[in-house]
Amino acid sequence: MTTTTANDMGAPAAADEAPGFRQGNHQGAVRACDTTGLPVCLTAQLFIKLNAVLAVVFLLVGGVAALLVALTRWPSVHLLSAEWYYRTLTLHGLNMLIFWIIFMEIGILYFVGTTLLNSRLGSKALAWVSLVLMLAGALIVNATVLIGKADVLMTSYVPIQAHWAFYLGVILFAVGALVGVINFFVTLYIARRDRTYVGSVPLVVFGATAAAIIATVTLLHGAVVMIPTFTWAVGWTDQPDAAWYRLVWWGLGHQSQQINVCAMVSVWYLMGTLTTGSKPLNQAVCRGAFVLYILFINLASAHHLLVDPGVSAGWKIWNTSYAMYLAVAASMIHGFTVPASVEVAMRRKGFNKGLFGWLFAAPWGNPGFSAFFFSLVIFGFLGGITGVTLGTQQINIIAHNTLRIPGHFHTTVVGGTSLAFMGLAYYVVPLVFQKEYPAKALARIQPFIFAAGITIMAVAMSLAGSAGVPRRHWDIEFTGAQFSAGFDASAHLMMGFVGIGGTVAFTGLLIFLLLTVWAVFLGRSNAGKPMEQWAANAATVIQREHLTDHDEHKTPGTMVLVLLLLASFAVYYFANWKALADAWHVR
Repeated sequence: MTTTTANDMGAPAAADEAPGFRQGNHQGAVRACDTTGLPVCLTAQLFIKLNAVLAVVFLLVGGVAALLVALTRWPSVHLLSAEWYYRTLTLHGLNMLIFWIIFMEIGILYFVGTTLLNSRLGSKALAWVSLVLMLAGALIVNATVLIGKADVLMTSYVPIQAHWAFYLGVILFAVGALVGVINFFVTLYIARRDRTYVGSVPLVVFGATAAAIIATVTLLHGAVVMIPTFTWAVGWTDQPDAAWYRLVWWGLGHQSQQINVCAMVSVWYLMGTLTTGSKPLNQAVCRGAFVLYILFINLASAHHLLVDPGVSAGWKIWNTSYAMYLAVAASMIHGFTVPASVEVAMRRKGFNKGLFGWLFAAPWGNPGFSAFFFSLVIFGFLGGITGVTLGTQQINIIAHNTLRIPGHFHTTVVGGTSLAFMGLAYYVVPLVFQKEYPAKALARIQPFIFAAGITIMAVAMSLAGSAGVPRRHWDIEFTGAQFSAGFDASAHLMMGFVGIGGTVAFTGLLIFLLLTVWAVFLGRSNAGKPMEQWAANAATVIQREHLTDHDEHKTPGTMVLVLLLLASFAVYYFANWKALADAWHVR
């Protein structure tokens, strides 16, 4: 394991280096991390712990629901009844996309806003308000769904109506998350006012700030759409217009994933530094990419409305053929700079043989590294290629209501964001909770199991969708109806792989949950000493080969990976156009 100081991320290495970071400036005490040397505000530490624990709890709920859904969609098993399938699917979507991830993201905001900026948390009172509202909202939503009063799926499209408590729970959670984001902005102001850092904020903080800005826009969309839906469910107002609801709701639904993208990329940079000592190759370019996210990534929600007659063709074409690609360019920048920075760091340590010697020698025995790098690969190759293709209007028309769409967003939300957050947890628990993970050999293979399972499941979903399997329907047979030639053979095979992949992914998830819960509540304390190394890393002891300064900045391996990505995208994209031409062939 390679450790780092705060200087590697652009923040002061010790509390005494920043005159604004004094004991009197804190709501509580401050400690220095025994591993990294970073200052830790104990007030922020409390809320990082609370948000992280709740995130893991809701991850368990969503994960159990995911397994039940996967086994139900597997035709040979078909576990749940139709009623419980839609109930469980609603439970799965809300807990995995909203509750697990946003609780983690609030904890991340508190961490980067205090520790990396050498500052104190903005307001302890706001942190409590945020936590209580988010927890209350999540519990109300889950209870309402489980008692059968909200079988409306995550989109909760009107005129289908849930119990008013469902909408109230969503509103409370959204308000709580917004309060947490405001607390982060207050922390940024205090750090700037007290001059607790020098120069620009670290890149990780910059990326988290981009996520917070997008979150503010997203949560305001939620207020606009959910408050009138709540008053309708209570009986105070008329039903909202269905077309209006769909348009505004996707400003909440899809943009929630865009918060995740910014947070995930920030975690990539952080984990690259913590595990290999890598540094961004060009700070200005990386920051510019985050700005592109702020300006254009919200428009990606348009791909959920490309089959909707309520918006004009001009609006669809602008969003999907022009604006969306500026956000895609940002992801491509990060997709190059992150592995390139790791390659440069590994080559500087002496791993300079061939194209991929640096990659084979990377600390794969460290679950923090393997989780973050698998997240990068799955998000970039599978999520990026499928996302851009499905964002094309003509292709979207034939693919949108098939299982290809869940296949795409399981590579982004699960294979990307969730896996990155798991990798972060392997450092949060020892560094913030000051507890060591048990069964380190099992922890080392956990990211491999989870990544393999989610890849199998997502690819099978996409192929099943191409065979005509619908997106949400409980019974893919539709009482014997066939969607396309060969549907029975290919679709049933792929849905079997969906079930198998989902089971493997759940196994990886369960290992992560058990190890993390054990570490947090029963793990051996490492207070007063550095965290234990995950594995002996030859990168820390190998003799440096002869390298010139020019050689140290070469990234041939990353360039080959990028070219492979572009070639894969071209093949996949034009294969879709061929399928589209066949589907619309005019004799």
